[in-house]
Amino acid sequence: MASNSAIRRIQDRFAKYYFYSAKHFDHCVLPGILAIAVGLYFLKIRAGQLSRFWWGIALLLWGIGALLAGTSYEAFSYAIKCAGRETCLWTSWWEILYLLASVWSIDAMMLAVAYSSTTGKLRKALSVYSVINAIIYFIIVMIGVFIPVKFLISFELLLVVSAPGIIAFFVINGWRYFKFKQSLDLTLLGTWIWLGVTIAAYFLYLISGNTTSLWAKGMWFSENDVLHIGLIIWMLYIAFVLAPKVKDNPK
Repeated sequence: MASNSAIRRIQDRFAKYYFYSAKHFDHCVLPGILAIAVGLYFLKIRAGQLSRFWWGIALLLWGIGALLAGTSYEAFSYAIKCAGRETCLWTSWWEILYLLASVWSIDAMMLAVAYSSTTGKLRKALSVYSVINAIIYFIIVMIGVFIPVKFLISFELLLVVSAPGIIAFFVINGWRYFKFKQSLDLTLLGTWIWLGVTIAAYFLYLISGNTTSLWAKGMWFSENDVLHIGLIIWMLYIAFVLAPKVKDNPK
């Protein structure tokens, strides 16, 4: 039989778990709500510009994905995946929808960049790519859900599927700024650079072991907190620096 002190330690750990789960959900809510707000702002100021329209859709999807992730991965993870079950579920439909929303958000950004930074055949190619990529990823995820195959519904595959689009953004806007020295291309390049810095900071902190070290001292600051802080700054940059400059590139 467990001693009273052992029981208290277990209770303390559960209390901390739920406290930090709620804290993480709060951190997911802020980037999610901010992304949705910026997305709605893009739609409000679109003025017939398809690039602004697709930025709006992209950020709405991004924000919805963040809220879904915060709900299932953090705040209500136990209730959704474990409560009333002998064995916890590996994932949930909340998380599946988060994966889809995240990839579709990058695909919508691809359409936004196609209209703001390309013309002719390249614009058509990027538009076709974004639609095909969204459809194929949906099929892959459904296969992963119903067979099931864990890798097909993993964050790692999400990164693999999203990476070509993000690399394309760097190349397109980097090349255009080098050639034309236009302010919009420099601002878009800054958008992708900060996103890259945020993702890199997330993985560097993940492998640093700092989360475990701080947890041992009774403090919680994880790679997810690093990611959320970076994304909040990213959203503010998009809202105040990028949004006023985005416009369609004439055909």
